[in-house]
Amino acid sequence: MALAIFDLDNTLLAGDSDHAWGEFLVAKGIVDSGEFKAQNDKFYQQYQQGGLDIDAYLRFALSPLSKYDSRELAAMHANFMAEYIAPLRLPKADALLQKHRDAGDFVMIITATNSFVTRPIAEALGVTTLLASEGEIFNERYTGEPSGIPCFQNGKVIRLQHWLSETGHSLSGSYFYSDSHNDLPLLKSVDHPVAVDPDDTLRAAALAAGWPVISLRN
Repeated sequence: MALAIFDLDNTLLAGDSDHAWGEFLVAKGIVDSGEFKAQNDKFYQQYQQGGLDIDAYLRFALSPLSKYDSRELAAMHANFMAEYIAPLRLPKADALLQKHRDAGDFVMIITATNSFVTRPIAEALGVTTLLASEGEIFNERYTGEPSGIPCFQNGKVIRLQHWLSETGHSLSGSYFYSDSHNDLPLLKSVDHPVAVDPDDTLRAAALAAGWPVISLRN
C-alpha cells in the first residue's frame, strides 16, 4: 500500500483555506476588519515568497479562536465551509483522490494550515488522516498559542517521519502532490513528487528535476 500524500491549499482546493478563513472573519465582523485584513494579506504574501514566520503567523491565526467555545466555533466553521470552501472544491481533485483509493493507496493530507480550519475540509474530501499545524487547547478552549512542531516546510517532513514511526507506514512508492515551493523538502523525500498548478519557483524546480506538472483546475 503506497502513501498518496496531498497538500491542501491551492492543491486540492482552488485557493488557500487559511487566508479564506481570515477573510471570513473580516466579512462577518468577528475581527477588526482593517488591521486584521492587512495582517492576513501580509502573512499570505510572506508565505508565497517563502519568508513566512510560521510561529508568528500561527499566533495571529489562532488568536481569534480563543474568544469562543467549541460550539460557537463549530457553527462558524459550518458557515465558512458553505460560503467559502464549497466554491473552492475541484472535481479533478476529487477524481484524483478517488483514483488513488481505487489503486489501494493510503490517502492523507499534510498542511501548514491549522487543524481547526482544515480537519472539516479533509473530512468533506473523504480523507480521514490529516497532519496539520496544531493550536494549544486548555480546558477545551484554544489558548491562541501553537502546539508542537508546525507542519511547514521541513516541519512537514519531521511530522510525517513521526507519523511513519507511529503507524508503520513507509515512503516506499509514495506520492506527494503540492503547488508550493515551501513543500520542496517533502517533495524531495517521496518517490513520486508531483507539482500541481505550481508557483513559479516550484514549476522551475519540477521541470529541472523531471517531475510531473499537472493542473486540477482546467
